[in-house]
Amino acid sequence: MTTPADRLQATYLIETPLEPAKVAEVMAGEQSCGTFTRVQGETDALRERARATVEQLDELPAAETPSLPNAWLDRQGRGGPWRRARVRVSFPTANIGANLPTLAATVSGNLYDLGEVTGLRLESMQVPASYRARFERPVAGITGTRKLTGVTHGALVGTIIKPNVGFSAQQTAELVAQLCAAGVDFIKDDEVCADPDHAPLAQRVPAVMAAVRAHQARTGKHVMVAFNITDETEAMKRHADLVEREGGSCVMVSLNWCGFSAVQTLRRHTPLVIHGHRNGFGALSRHPQLGIGFQAYQTLWRLAGVDHMHVHGLQGKFSQPDAEVKESARDCLAPLAEGCDDAVMPAFSSGQWAGTVPATWSAIGTDDLMFMSGGGILAHPGGPAAGVTSIRQAWAAARAGIALPDAARAAPELAAALDFFGPKTR
Repeated sequence: MTTPADRLQATYLIETPLEPAKVAEVMAGEQSCGTFTRVQGETDALRERARATVEQLDELPAAETPSLPNAWLDRQGRGGPWRRARVRVSFPTANIGANLPTLAATVSGNLYDLGEVTGLRLESMQVPASYRARFERPVAGITGTRKLTGVTHGALVGTIIKPNVGFSAQQTAELVAQLCAAGVDFIKDDEVCADPDHAPLAQRVPAVMAAVRAHQARTGKHVMVAFNITDETEAMKRHADLVEREGGSCVMVSLNWCGFSAVQTLRRHTPLVIHGHRNGFGALSRHPQLGIGFQAYQTLWRLAGVDHMHVHGLQGKFSQPDAEVKESARDCLAPLAEGCDDAVMPAFSSGQWAGTVPATWSAIGTDDLMFMSGGGILAHPGGPAAGVTSIRQAWAAARAGIALPDAARAAPELAAALDFFGPKTR
């Protein structure tokens, strides 16, 4: 599908007891120049210039019961059938400008509250290249992340500080030193550990980066550490400056709780890699008839200039089906618009270990990803170094088309991982 240069496209799943085509027109009017009735000044010329347009509607099988309650329809005594349709609407980019919060309000906004619907979900977005060019791009993305870490090929093997919270700054630094020695490429804070009283960033960043610099001096390898700087905007800028002064290369942000404006401000302020953590996305996405799909979600955040995006993990501990995780990773690797080199690195996490590597390789077919394992590294019976080795052995086997049990005969770290973690995941 070609996106006109002056319009962006948004695709929705709707559910309604009314005529879907009429509801789609209500959606287009509400999110552009109209309201429930035509008003003074809403001329034909203005509508031609500023109104959103319904481009396509495909009706789907109806539902026997409504997905969500709706007092507006109840007052009218409206019953089923509850018709469902996929609707594509185009919006004039001139209505929005280079304004990310307003873009989000335009494609979402009051649509979720419309009285006409008992379900509405923003599934996907497409933006023209000229409009995409008005927003931030990743400063590092995949190529830059590989350059910073020195990982020219193969998946980046990463881990998470565990316990999630509770360590002092010095304890965190000691663990980071151990993980660097174990051979990881990437380490991140947990989303619940940002600037706690027992390990404030003012102490934790210098302590951790001293360990990272010492490892780099010995080995030549820079291990990327994503410090969780989630905070109010000015504080995040100060935290990022501290990380940069200490020789760090990456910061992590809980996207949903900081918001588009704060992340854009951070992107414009710092040259550091931004590791985008999507915690809370389930609240926006898990109901199949409500919220936002990952393709649309990651489009908005990539316009804010993030470099990495979490997609959860295959065969992991969270609720997403594997098919959704696969599609999310492919979304991250695809350009937002034709001719744009703006892919971001998908970060696989949640219950990942050597045993989930073959499914990941089979699904994605590329090494351009971050494979993060907490317990799969830190809880390996042979220690963190053996945990890292087991994951690298699993990747080598998957790429060569060798089943893990067969590869494990000559790979003791992988064999130990299969014996120890395998029964826990069945």
